Amino acid sequence: MPELRWEPSIIEDPLGGRIVLWPHLPCVRMPAALRYRDKWDGLALLFSLSDLSEWRQDEQQDKESPGIHIEAAIASGTVLGRLMKDLQEYDVDGPKIPDPEQVRLLLHADNARGGMPIYAIEPELEDSDWMMWWERSADEKARIFNLLSTLTTSRRWKKTRSSATAKVSRNNSVDTDMGAAAASCAAWWLEEERTLTPELHSERNTRFAARLRGSLADLLNSRVDDAKASDCTLLVPVHQAWLPSLEVAVTAWPDPEPVSREAR
Repeated sequence: MPELRWEPSIIEDPLGGRIVLWPHLPCVRMPAALRYRDKWDGLALLFSLSDLSEWRQDEQQDKESPGIHIEAAIASGTVLGRLMKDLQEYDVDGPKIPDPEQVRLLLHADNARGGMPIYAIEPELEDSDWMMWWERSADEKARIFNLLSTLTTSRRWKKTRSSATAKVSRNNSVDTDMGAAAASCAAWWLEEERTLTPELHSERNTRFAARLRGSLADLLNSRVDDAKASDCTLLVPVHQAWLPSLEVAVTAWPDPEPVSREAR
């Protein structure tokens, strides 16, 4: 069970610039006091370009039919639906689909300063190495043990959520309901990740860390004539329960992988 922290992790890259891993709760609009308020120059999202396009469409659909995606998630019977039910019980600004904090930052980057750089960190499926990772992860999910263990999801969910409560860090801006929401979000994250082997976890996090460094390098290179180029900040919203392992992967300093910003 990872520590559930509220403060961002600010990582100074040895090649220049910094990567800010900002923890947020999925499907919850974060209180203003917990948002990252310092200046940033580019946005990296831990999803694919296709996902970003779908978020913009889903945001428009939710405006036209509020709550439609929440209802669909609950009806699906998946662990995401279980998370939606939990969040409805707490006095927090949620649940919301698409993820409100990531969409907020995405739309801000779309509209601020004539359009700020946006990087999609998850490769597209046309990437052969990434496709192989997905195929191997699908094989793990299909194993008989994992299929049978879905029968105990409810009991496991309650146990994981209870364990997560003790890992929620104290913060003056976090009340009991927000802390309970953090525990439920951690239970959802760990349930989603449960079928991945340690090798698959490590491979994904290392690839994402390399692409984060590559995104920062692109951001730095685009400001090569700026005397303050080395002060570039790449903001990365990350699910709170994911932050510790991703932080470890970034600070292992994998070679930067070239990443192009989203075309406009």
